[in-house]
Amino acid sequence: MTTLAHALKVEPAEGVDASALHELVNGFARRGEMLPRTMAEIAGTLGDFSVVRDGGRVVACGALHVLGKELAEIRSLAVREDRQGQGLGALLVRAHLQQARDLELRTVFALTYQPSFFELLGFRQADVMSLPLKVWGECYRCPKFPTCDEIAVVLDLKAAS
Repeated sequence: MTTLAHALKVEPAEGVDASALHELVNGFARRGEMLPRTMAEIAGTLGDFSVVRDGGRVVACGALHVLGKELAEIRSLAVREDRQGQGLGALLVRAHLQQARDLELRTVFALTYQPSFFELLGFRQADVMSLPLKVWGECYRCPKFPTCDEIAVVLDLKAAS
């Protein structure tokens, strides 16, 4: 594994990043690896997104979507294929976890096909049915609904501190 993440930083997404976010997220969505996002959805939740840029170009993105006073979801975590294995995904997740701690949230979760990635960062697998109902707010529009095969991973920030 080549690590370049130490030289790059996580930054809040800007309006000019919307097209790059749309392209990156939907590239994985077309392969069934992620929930697709419309340009309007990305623009409407741009404040949730963080990016990693290299030479001004977005090479990775992710969003921390707050669902209440104690709960947030890491979603739309994507790293360009030619930049995978360099620690960029972990860099984004750690930044989102710090954001969640700064907001004094208790729990962060993700729905993923890569649970081992999240487990390396301290998450544990959980029964998706144990998550609050509000987590399912977007599921109805997913092509895999109601037979979702994503795995829920959860991190209790109070226990991890």
